[in-house]
Amino acid sequence: MQQNDSHITRITASAPVHANTHGGRAKCLQRLVRLDLPVPRTIALSFQAVHRIAAGELPDMGRLLAPFGNAPLLCVRPSSEDPDWGGPGAVLNIGINDARFAELSDRIGKQAASEIYLRFVQAYAIHVARLDPDVFEDVSEDPVLALTEALRAYEDETEEEFPQDPAVQLTEVLRSMARAWEGTTARLLRQAKGAPADAGLGLVVQELALGLGQGECGAGVMQLVDSKTGARQITGRYQSQSQGRDALRGGSDALYLERDPRGPSLEELAPEAFAEIKAYTELMRHKLREEMQTEFTIENGKVWILDGLRVARNARAAVSIAVALAQDRIISREEALMRVEPRSLNELLHRQVDPDASRDILARGIAASPGAASGRIVFSAAEAQAAEARGEASVLVRRETSPEDIRGMHAAVAVLTERGGMTSHAAVIGRGIGLPCVVGASEIHFQTRRKQLVMPDGRVFRAGDQITIDGTGGQVLAGETPLLEAARDESFQTLMSWADDIRDIAVRANADTPADAEVARNFNARGIGLCRTEHMFFDTERLTVMREMIFADSSKDRAAVLERLLPMQRADFTDLFRIMQGQPVCIRLFDPPLHEFLPTDRAGHLQLAEALDLPLSDVTRRVEALGEYNPMLGMRGVRLGITVPEIYDMQARAIFEATLEASKEGAAVVPEVMIPLVSARREVELVKTRIDAVAAAVRNETRRDFTYRLGVMVETPRAALRAGEIAPLVSFLSFGTNDLTQMTYGLSRDDAGRFMSDYVKQGVYPEDPFHTLDTDGVGELLKIGAERGRAANPDVVLSICGEHGGNPESISFCRDAGFTYVSCSPFRVPVARLAAAQLTVRDKIGD
Repeated sequence: MQQNDSHITRITASAPVHANTHGGRAKCLQRLVRLDLPVPRTIALSFQAVHRIAAGELPDMGRLLAPFGNAPLLCVRPSSEDPDWGGPGAVLNIGINDARFAELSDRIGKQAASEIYLRFVQAYAIHVARLDPDVFEDVSEDPVLALTEALRAYEDETEEEFPQDPAVQLTEVLRSMARAWEGTTARLLRQAKGAPADAGLGLVVQELALGLGQGECGAGVMQLVDSKTGARQITGRYQSQSQGRDALRGGSDALYLERDPRGPSLEELAPEAFAEIKAYTELMRHKLREEMQTEFTIENGKVWILDGLRVARNARAAVSIAVALAQDRIISREEALMRVEPRSLNELLHRQVDPDASRDILARGIAASPGAASGRIVFSAAEAQAAEARGEASVLVRRETSPEDIRGMHAAVAVLTERGGMTSHAAVIGRGIGLPCVVGASEIHFQTRRKQLVMPDGRVFRAGDQITIDGTGGQVLAGETPLLEAARDESFQTLMSWADDIRDIAVRANADTPADAEVARNFNARGIGLCRTEHMFFDTERLTVMREMIFADSSKDRAAVLERLLPMQRADFTDLFRIMQGQPVCIRLFDPPLHEFLPTDRAGHLQLAEALDLPLSDVTRRVEALGEYNPMLGMRGVRLGITVPEIYDMQARAIFEATLEASKEGAAVVPEVMIPLVSARREVELVKTRIDAVAAAVRNETRRDFTYRLGVMVETPRAALRAGEIAPLVSFLSFGTNDLTQMTYGLSRDDAGRFMSDYVKQGVYPEDPFHTLDTDGVGELLKIGAERGRAANPDVVLSICGEHGGNPESISFCRDAGFTYVSCSPFRVPVARLAAAQLTVRDKIGD
């Protein structure tokens, strides 16, 4: 054979075969040969050789066939660099012809020989001659008769006899597979799976182990783990008198592998062969350092190993497999960490649509918060709460959500919105509370007044109809789709503990309520990096008090009303401090514009007028007066804190009193108080003066001392640019990358979803900047702010607390920039912990 030809070479232990030149299958077969497994003789064709064949430059078929001896039966399988890229299907029984058929009939029986010949005739006709499969639809079930009918059908359709020369057969199979790989459709399909445009295909030509004949013959596959759970158990099937992967089709004659009460098994039928295959699979696990699926054939009792494939797995199984391999000392803990894609952990943290379930896809939107849930459509927060009270699952459908919808979001099992993007209100809250959410589903016609949705295909869904929201895939599905439960099992906990042992950047959680804090604590967040206090005010009782405060005429009246909110806020903060058990808690002072707490329609105005005992006209005028053309850039954040200082005074007092209360039970609490939307040093000076005064007052009243840290949320470009002026006044700078991205780009994060996919497709932006941190533009502001802030105050703590904090690429940027921690939604904390650990491992190995 051409041992000196690296492009067409027999696979031996020392042959020049590489995954990036001959494909993964060829390289794996070489590894099996090196393990002395019974692999049939195999020839590997390189990417270059296959490309030449596609261009019409054929190899010397006589030399290629020579290693297989006289009258061989062969199979050809694809060997791409990555098996996920696909490739043409395998073709078996190449070399069968009338003469070989006669010889086989004498040796293994006419029935088995006819099945072998028939299989090749049909495969050749469909994949090489490109005949319609329907041509063979009416052939007899008896293989002997079917063979005659198939050969006649082939001759009728092609007007020529079926080729008898094995060299011709092999040539045409190779040419067909090579050209299929380089065709436009195949290229587009594999590019959609992430393959480069010029990805190559190798082919392996292997001597056939028949699987049909005298004695025990058949084929099957074996693996030692379950692909869905990663649990250690032998799975697979075996089928007597079969070839290839026939056994996996699940026919009634397919056997279990090991003894099973549900039916007959290979272990009972051929115990020695079973033990041999199991031993080979165990050997592959240890030597190839991976869970492998063994494809095998038994020919008259003799075992042949045709292939070894990496076991297919979902995220839960991937974690379990990686941990088990490390615990068995087959791989290191660091390698186990690197084998799990951080984002795939979302599949473990939330329920998911069963990948084996059929999907009736109604529409698509932006996958804003992972997980899946089924429920009946409701069109308001009140309806969602009513459904919860009845014990019914509901999907809250809104054009876009607002703070008033938060209670409904907590009551619903999923959310669907017409508008919005990755950092819209629904997306941020959904991720924070682990609620599946699809936003920006603009292809659906939302008819909210009529309480119905018109899907792109014309189907109408009304209030009460059942749908499923797949927040992981961004799909809206009809009916109740089967779901897989979340799986935070022992393997997951073990992997996470290994990640914490190695990572060198802290991960905190954004948590607004005690329930959020409990989730964050359970996910081992190293504190709370952002508590958005305004979310505490939308409870019915508190909302009424807030509205009274908004309608108060003087500072004294506002302060009096806020006195009623003080104990509620104090209790909230005390709970947060207790739950976090000494971990840092960063509390952002009140941020949104006041109009968000007021009703928007006439019915709401009337209800508010009755509650406050005011004329409707007064309420309407006040609501209109508080309205802003661009509230995102209006009177909110620190601007509100300076112009209506009573709110921050109340919150500061609540924080400090809660600090003293929580400190009674354990280590002293040191709260972090964050001022939002700062753009000037003077803003910090004014707020800091008032907060220090409140702190002094609480110390004097209680005769107890405490400390706190004051910081700034850097979310305006000017704050980043002037960080050198601000940093000396504060202990920390926390970059709010949601608003910072919005202001840097001049994009509305709630509206950008309408056109962002078009922008990404056309290369305007490489990624949605609200989803993946723009390290060039926004990142430069982060670097400038970090450098200038640190130069002015070397001890200043740096962090990001926008949704980018849970993004692996953003964590890499922050780590390189010397940030102390990142903060993200509670359910993204495990993703961030693993991503951070992987960055440390990469640094160690110099990758």
